[in-house]
Amino acid sequence: MRGLRQQTSSKKHLSDKVFWSKVFKSGKEVLVAICDEELLDRTLIQGRLRVKISSSFYGGSLVDDAAAEEMMRKSTSGNLFGKKIIALAEKAGFITKENIILIDGVPHTQFVNI
Repeated sequence: MRGLRQQTSSKKHLSDKVFWSKVFKSGKEVLVAICDEELLDRTLIQGRLRVKISSSFYGGSLVDDAAAEEMMRKSTSGNLFGKKIIALAEKAGFITKENIILIDGVPHTQFVNI
């Protein structure tokens, strides 16, 4: 029984939906906007810069790691906010550390698939 419980909780963890994402299409161009779940509708302030991580831009659907990576792979460009999504994008080869900026302590990046 104990082994089954551990397996079930581990399996659930792998499918956790931790990113808000939305896809925008214009002709052949596909932009994916993805943010860490807890950042949705947060406003970042750094000096005179104010950035709203709005539900109208990022809040399409909750997705897990695999779905987020697939969305990035199928897109022509991306706009990402958050430690988790940026770590995933870096691990999958979409960006490098040099492509990341911090806004109010929150990592942000954009990428283009060529």
